Amino acid sequence: MAKVVVIYHSGYGHTARQAQAVATGANAILMAISSEGNLSEAEWATLDAADAIIMGSPTYMGMVSWQFKKFADASSKPWSSQKWKNKIAAGFTNSATMNGDKLSTLHYIFTLAMQHGMIWVGTGMLPSNSKTAQRNDVNYVGSFCGAMSVSPSDASPDEMLPGDLETARQFGKRVAEAAAQWVAGRN
Repeated sequence: MAKVVVIYHSGYGHTARQAQAVATGANAILMAISSEGNLSEAEWATLDAADAIIMGSPTYMGMVSWQFKKFADASSKPWSSQKWKNKIAAGFTNSATMNGDKLSTLHYIFTLAMQHGMIWVGTGMLPSNSKTAQRNDVNYVGSFCGAMSVSPSDASPDEMLPGDLETARQFGKRVAEAAAQWVAGRN
């Protein structure tokens, strides 16, 4: 079994709820980036020891949160010694609107993973785009490169749609399965 870590920042609790669903699907360690954008030395060591790192951030103004960006900038330390090279990577995000420029956030996380020499895993899910599609379907937002969810800014995290949370859970499961195959192939 691969060791998977879900690291995320959440400003209002919506991305935390999505992260919990991803971690459940992946049977992963859940790690929150602090409100100051910091991690402890033990948390950095946990990331270094992981086989897969799934990263998440809310989409604020078409980008990751500043706390996630601070974490990303601080990851230059493991980058310089290539500690995350050949680890499985994946990403997820949440915003208040259906589009919300979430793809920009996922592209940022993807670029960070590529700079670390990581192996990216997408959702592997078809979008819910038939004539009978409902907003609560799995992958209704239709993302391929990472999990996306929508939670209106005036909604509580408890009001997130089960379909978005199930998308996150299935995404986490897929990443964990890919990591297990990757680890088995290296041994």
